[in-house]
Amino acid sequence: MHMVIVLGSPRRNGNSEMLAKAVAEGMESEGGTVEYLRLNDLDIRPCQGCGGCDKSGECVVKDDMTEIYGKVDNADRLLLVTPIYFYAMSAQAKIFTDRMQARWSRRYNLKNRFRQGEGRRGYVLATAATGGGKLFESTELCARYLFDAIDMECGESLLVNGVDDRKAVREKLDELTRARSFGEKISRGEL
Repeated sequence: MHMVIVLGSPRRNGNSEMLAKAVAEGMESEGGTVEYLRLNDLDIRPCQGCGGCDKSGECVVKDDMTEIYGKVDNADRLLLVTPIYFYAMSAQAKIFTDRMQARWSRRYNLKNRFRQGEGRRGYVLATAATGGGKLFESTELCARYLFDAIDMECGESLLVNGVDDRKAVREKLDELTRARSFGEKISRGEL
């Protein structure tokens, strides 16, 4: 089982990435494979709303997203990783999500179900500083529709709040353990 981990944070080795690496360790310990996409290092333009993908299911904007489409198509699992900024996913994660409009067009305009019935799943890993009641709601809703567009079932989320300071998750060993267990369960098909 192959999982693509989409890192939506502008920070290298920040809280969300440390947790993502723990998920990856769990996934790999159970025989899965992992590939990272660090969005902040890529040249990805926002969706232009041009409708160019309506008839082909392919985006007409040629940038680093072109290669990402194939990686996402080939993934059995996808982990969308993002810090929460102002109660929403990062700009990097949102641009990635919006650019999947091409896959929405493939599925809904062209009626081309991709790898249907293969049990592909997408998951959210989000970190936040505060503890508001609806802190993760926007991100989970957006991700649910992303996964639908790319023909993946929506799996569970790993949500961690109270990690305001840089590398604060290092002090939360229980969360790192939970993240590793999350990856193990994904690899075993339990989530």
